[in-house]
Amino acid sequence: MSTSHVPVAIIGGGLGGLTASRVLHVNGIESAVFELEASPEARTQGGMLDIHEANGQKALHAAHLYDAFRKIVHTGGEAMRLLGPDGTVRVDEADDGTGDRPEVDRGELRDLLLRSLPHGTVRWGRRVTGARALGDGRHEVTFADGSTLTTDLLIGADGAWSRVRPLLSDAWPAYTGISLAETDLFEADARHPDSAAIVGTGFFMALGDERGILAHRESDGSLHAYTALKVDEGWLDTVDFSDPAAAKAAVLAHFEGWNEGLRKLIADADAIAPRRIHALPVGHRWERVPGVTLLGDAAHAMPPFAGEGANLAMFDGARLALALAAHPGDTEAALRAYEKELFPRSEETARDSADSLATMFGERGLREMAAFFTAGPAGHQEYS
Repeated sequence: MSTSHVPVAIIGGGLGGLTASRVLHVNGIESAVFELEASPEARTQGGMLDIHEANGQKALHAAHLYDAFRKIVHTGGEAMRLLGPDGTVRVDEADDGTGDRPEVDRGELRDLLLRSLPHGTVRWGRRVTGARALGDGRHEVTFADGSTLTTDLLIGADGAWSRVRPLLSDAWPAYTGISLAETDLFEADARHPDSAAIVGTGFFMALGDERGILAHRESDGSLHAYTALKVDEGWLDTVDFSDPAAAKAAVLAHFEGWNEGLRKLIADADAIAPRRIHALPVGHRWERVPGVTLLGDAAHAMPPFAGEGANLAMFDGARLALALAAHPGDTEAALRAYEKELFPRSEETARDSADSLATMFGERGLREMAAFFTAGPAGHQEYS
């Protein structure tokens, strides 16, 4: 069994962890990122993200990557459509180029961050199985291959099911009451023209009956959709997702009476997969523990229905790195400053996300969301 030492160890190579590493690099601080995936190509990242001016874009500025980010923005992606179960269009907003939440492919954004890091910063295929305190702010991390590392600063950027979080908190994500069936329709304009026309060029929602279909037009021309159902936590286990036809039939049974064009987003899908929505308690926080902190979903996993998850993770990463740069030689002062900002910021956003879930999938979801979007441009929410 081998043991190594790195001064700053970031567990998790998602957008938040990579942003933290990049902003540290910009400020002359070395870090190492440990990612469980075997390589950058191990899994399709997928999904469109709307990157917000108030947080995600600020993180990109701190990373000196904003100009490069603008080059990968999906033109037309800020368009938004809201339909009722009968197919009636309630809101239809075009992307006129003046919006402040440009859309980008999650995979392309991750690649941009990866390319910005020195070679070898990300250590692939490193699945963490546990972590423990060694005293004096130092920690040991154990990997699935039996190897270990020690570090002076341990940053948990490893998502909702974080292996680092138990060092700080015994909180665990709970089921929110919403489950998703994710579907993909490839080469939409050629193979699924009716669905492509319904979704449009950007973000799409159809809401009603305490359920919904949410979709994005992807930069590669495919449609990525999320069918949201208010069901028991075990419902997905009753569906055989290894049999796509059976899985689609089970999901479609919840959309009896809906417009056939909307149902085709499920019925004609080329791929379907299950996903439960979990969240940490709103206001999750912890007492200061020397030498370790969290960012992104590890700190504040929340429902994705306010479009803030990726933005907040990137902003967390940037703010943590900037705090460390502002307190050279005093890691604890940096972590105190970072967490002082983190806790109220994440609590407010988590509350907004929980409220958005309740609104969208409530009895008046369609009416309330239509009123929200037609009231003005401030704070438009999206799924990401």
